[in-house]
Amino acid sequence: MFESIAEKWAITVNLWPILMHGLWLTFAVSMLAIVLGSALGFGLGVVRTLPFGWPRRLIGLYLHVFRGTPFLVQLYIVYFVLPSLDIAFLQFDSFVAAIVALSFYTSSYVTEITAAAVRAVPPGQEEAARAAGMSKSQALYHVVLPQALRLMIPPMAGVYVVIIKSTSLLSVIGIAELTRQGEIAILRLPGNVLFVYCLIAVVYFIYCYPVLRFSQWGERRFGRIDGS
Repeated sequence: MFESIAEKWAITVNLWPILMHGLWLTFAVSMLAIVLGSALGFGLGVVRTLPFGWPRRLIGLYLHVFRGTPFLVQLYIVYFVLPSLDIAFLQFDSFVAAIVALSFYTSSYVTEITAAAVRAVPPGQEEAARAAGMSKSQALYHVVLPQALRLMIPPMAGVYVVIIKSTSLLSVIGIAELTRQGEIAILRLPGNVLFVYCLIAVVYFIYCYPVLRFSQWGERRFGRIDGS
């Protein structure tokens, strides 16, 4: 038993730097995608709540496309299909393709969360701001959006965990993220497949756990709006 534990510990020590390198790449890709996707999704979500017919329909189509198709298919399209169109700015390497695909995927969820949060702010808040002399845009910026942001924190944290775990699919286009590094390690240690995958799961948990805790804190702290 002690020999088995010592063997697993030796494997862990040997693989840990490799897994940390994969974790760093996973962190870089996921954080860039979260920042870019959240910015795009927030803007689209706000527009989706405004009384503009055609923009709202286009955004609705955008959401159906990106939320109604698997992320792996979107990744293949960005990495393999778009560069084949021979358009200069669509010639992505694997790293950029990963960020682009994951950013659009992220934005499709953030758009819906933003729109739902804005609509959840009681209408009386905007009405009171308008009665105080604010324009509609001022009421939106100074009153509605700050309250909507509070409501967005809990579901956004959940989406971010999904995005982080989706980076495991990036290995199919050659990104040496955490899962890919684990697969390379398995080639060196074919007799420890289950153990290596357990190590990968532990590292993902270490990354995702703080986000989950933040989600729980946000639910308690910002999960509701008082007043109407």
